[in-house]
Amino acid sequence: MKVKSFQLILVIIISLLVGYYFGINKVTFDWNHYDPQINVINKEPPAGVKSIDFSMFWTVWQQINSSYYDKKAVDPTKLLDGAISGMISSLNDPFSMFLPPTQNANFKSIMAGQFDGIGAELSMINKNIVVVAPLDGSPAEKAGIKAGDIIVKVDGQDTLGWNLGQAVSKIRGPKGKAVVLTVIHKGSQKPVNIKIVRDTITVKTVSGWVKKVKDISGIQSSKLKAQGQDSVAYIRLSQFGDQTNKDWISLVDKLDLQIKNSKNFKGVILDLRNNPGGYLTDATFIASEFIKSGVVVSEEKGGEKTNLYVSRKGLLTNVPLVVLINGGSASASEIVAGALRDHKRAVLVGEKSFGKGTVQEAEDLGNGAGLHLTIAKWLTPDGTWVNKKGLTPDFTVAVDTKNPLHDAQLEKAVEILVK
Repeated sequence: MKVKSFQLILVIIISLLVGYYFGINKVTFDWNHYDPQINVINKEPPAGVKSIDFSMFWTVWQQINSSYYDKKAVDPTKLLDGAISGMISSLNDPFSMFLPPTQNANFKSIMAGQFDGIGAELSMINKNIVVVAPLDGSPAEKAGIKAGDIIVKVDGQDTLGWNLGQAVSKIRGPKGKAVVLTVIHKGSQKPVNIKIVRDTITVKTVSGWVKKVKDISGIQSSKLKAQGQDSVAYIRLSQFGDQTNKDWISLVDKLDLQIKNSKNFKGVILDLRNNPGGYLTDATFIASEFIKSGVVVSEEKGGEKTNLYVSRKGLLTNVPLVVLINGGSASASEIVAGALRDHKRAVLVGEKSFGKGTVQEAEDLGNGAGLHLTIAKWLTPDGTWVNKKGLTPDFTVAVDTKNPLHDAQLEKAVEILVK
């Protein structure tokens, strides 16, 4: 999750170099029998760093430059980026990461709603590259990538030892060019190869409708069909991005008029399945559509707690509500679902959510690079920390794997509303 205001001794020593690089002075280092000279810019440490011995770092740097067999592979910029990445990885936090310029630009394009790639949100879990969720209608989803898939190879290259940034850079690519992912589906031990043709991904984060039960696709229950004149509203929120709030307001204004003109209206279904999350403040914005007042989420940092409250007057604060979640519902979508549950505004249906209970701050470092650093954890209004545990639904409903046309979770949500 990102906030607008801005997821071995040698490694630690290498990593701490970065503190020296973000100072204010210049100094020139010169080793005997070593060519060329290196101009180290901004070497003074920031306040709070009292003493550190960099002799081992410079010894390794010198050995790489003087002795590594493939001179073409030795790139000072990449060495520095690697040192920074090593510092971040020493935190053992899958959601803190250093993004070199290309990866940082890719992230920004994703949040803006358009990019070239396969369309899947990734995370690091137990040192594995894991799919949090494929985006709706994306090449990844169409090819069969599922939430919880472990990516073990990319174009035949083993992902063991990769960080999240490396995985993203290997999987992303120009429209029309294919990539082959070797994945292990959740609950399986057999790897399968999935070929995906990259495309330009335009993320439509919000969609919805008001329909009579008899007209809703995915429902097979004859009992529900018999109650087909009842109507419900459905809102699908696939991601929290730069345009989400604007698109949300536009859709809800439209649906609100339809709801008022609908006979036998029974309630709203908010679909947060496979929503990998986004901005903290946007989660508060969305939850405020359904909650009249009170705390939406609490942010805890350094032992201090800050509450974020309902931020506006919502149009749907009185309608019955069911929220759909699954293992791909993470971060900001868990904030929304948790707040609606704690305020007793909604029933949760589906499968246990992902369990990401931390907050990241995104910062531009200059020259196009960026840093995403975990700065806090978040709690639901009742004080629950979902990290690595997720939200357990009130009604656990598995996906109907035998019939892809049957949406058992949506069907259960409709059943709850019209009973």
